[in-house]
Amino acid sequence: MSAAAGYQFRLGQRVHAAGDPRRVGTVRYLGPVDGHAGDWVGVDWDDGAGGKHDGSLAGRRYFVAAGDRSASFARPTALSGGISLPDALRLRYRVHDFTKEEQDEMYVFSTSQKRVSVEFVGTDKVQEKLNNFNELTSASVSYMGVSSIGPPDELKTLVPNLRLLDLTGNLFSQWPDISSLCQALAPLEVLNLTNNSMESDVTESPRLENIRILVLNNCGVTWELVEKIKLSFACLNELHLMSNKLKMIMTPDGKFVQGFSMLRLLNLEDNRIDSWDEIVKLSYLRSLEQLHLNKNRLKDVKYPSNLPSPGPPGDAAAVPFENLKVLLLGSNEIDEFSSVDSLNLFPSLMDVRLSDNPVADPTKGGAPRFVLVARLGKVKILNGSEVSPRERRESEIRFAELKAFHGIEDEKPTSSTSGPQKMASGLISITLKCVGPSMGEKQPLTKKLPPATTIGKLKSLCESFFKLKDIKVRLFVEEEGCPVPQLLEEDTISLMEVGIGSGATIVVDEES
Repeated sequence: MSAAAGYQFRLGQRVHAAGDPRRVGTVRYLGPVDGHAGDWVGVDWDDGAGGKHDGSLAGRRYFVAAGDRSASFARPTALSGGISLPDALRLRYRVHDFTKEEQDEMYVFSTSQKRVSVEFVGTDKVQEKLNNFNELTSASVSYMGVSSIGPPDELKTLVPNLRLLDLTGNLFSQWPDISSLCQALAPLEVLNLTNNSMESDVTESPRLENIRILVLNNCGVTWELVEKIKLSFACLNELHLMSNKLKMIMTPDGKFVQGFSMLRLLNLEDNRIDSWDEIVKLSYLRSLEQLHLNKNRLKDVKYPSNLPSPGPPGDAAAVPFENLKVLLLGSNEIDEFSSVDSLNLFPSLMDVRLSDNPVADPTKGGAPRFVLVARLGKVKILNGSEVSPRERRESEIRFAELKAFHGIEDEKPTSSTSGPQKMASGLISITLKCVGPSMGEKQPLTKKLPPATTIGKLKSLCESFFKLKDIKVRLFVEEEGCPVPQLLEEDTISLMEVGIGSGATIVVDEES
């Protein structure tokens, strides 16, 4: 196929639909299509984006697409190979009025995943300032179809003081372009490449010591690629790798991650990591202070004690995660108290997130906040909320009373031969339904209790659970196939003794 006919597209090139920079895909085929005259470009569209097939048409396969209906054939004139970064900057900032959509897009990346508006959006004073690109320090050209940096000297002359650049949703894919960009913009410190599909091939490139924050969210990044680029980005303070479908942290020797001597924050949220052994490979990143692991598939946490030091002989005293202060574990599958207790072993840990895990969800038999506060003796921030001295004191008192009330002994870590210690080990799960006419409308509660809990203790708990002031209760157990609930009369008898096990439903009524 001639270059003229193909409009100089190449296989693997990132393109967008003409007139729609948000509909982005990758060129997978160039050439004729049976039964259709002229030249065609086969495109595999990101996230489907209105595709029609999987790369095959009328029984012939032209290429293999990512999805069953993510591909389509388009005329070269219906596609755009993008524009240069200088052209995009001129289009974005040499205007007299910003649309609301443009204002909404102009933000800087924050580690809390919140949009922080940059200072130059919207005012006449700022507009005057933007007429002089020399003073531009932050810029966003998200979803503008940017595919190249243009002549490096032109970019350097246009925005000589640019420190933050947001390239979200553009057409970059090759690392030499990124290297040239960082070299041309010496003051650049923050580079956001979110939603650019980056290739895994990395040629040798110079050290890019100016970049402090690199954002590679949803870029198709593997850890093998991270290992390839870490020498170039050796001075990173923050590395964001959200939504890359990462499952394993593959190091050259299969052991610990090396380098990144200045890395303070590593964001691995919304990936597919399901084994804590992968996280242990990060143990000796000496400067690491924040590790974001929300929305993965982790089932437990174990402090990596007795690990061999990976460093030189003089580094024999290295401590795993010695400077880690923030560990975000929300929305995982952690269901063990032993995992909560393990967090106490991290030397510097002060900020923990456990929300949306079974262990921290009382509706699933997990622990309420006060129990977590009591068990995490050093934590100062839990699930985004500060733990005040008063809350800690009251939580520890309530937890001690709860253990004494139920006769619960402190859980101790089990040996490796006996398997993981489950949070609910030895407890039974029962559902409590409040039906008394004077009690008001109450939602049913599911609680986990020791089988030795007496009926009398359960009555007292129900009065507390449902806030039944000055109301004496009686309890009935509902049994499948029995139309009349059975009254639980003897206060001194235990749940186990009356045959109540997990899954039972207890009806809470008021005494007549």
